Amino acid sequence: MSDSDDTTPLPPDLRFLKFLVTTLAGVMILGLLTITVLLVTRLGTPVPLPELPESVILPQGTTPAAVTFAQDWLVVVTDAGEILLYPRSGGAPVSRMPLP
Repeated sequence: MSDSDDTTPLPPDLRFLKFLVTTLAGVMILGLLTITVLLVTRLGTPVPLPELPESVILPQGTTPAAVTFAQDWLVVVTDAGEILLYPRSGGAPVSRMPLP
C-alpha cells in the first residue's frame, strides 16, 4: 500500500451521508440543550398557590394545607387531616369529614 491510497477522496454518496450524520448530531445536541434550559427555567420558578377567599370561615385552630376549587364547591384540607366542604360563595363549612 502506498500513501496515495490513504488520501483518496470519499465517494459523493458517502460524503453526503457523513454530512447528514454530522448535522443530525448537531441538531440533537441543540435540542437536548433547549429541553434542559426549558426544564430548568420552567421548573425552577415556584408556582403561586391559590389563596383562600376571605369569605371562607375556617373553624377555630385549623390551618389550610390544600385548597381545591370545583365548579360549585370549595374543598379545604386542613393540616390536622380534615376535609372541609364549602359552597362556592364561601361562609361556614357545609360538611366536615376526617381523612381516612
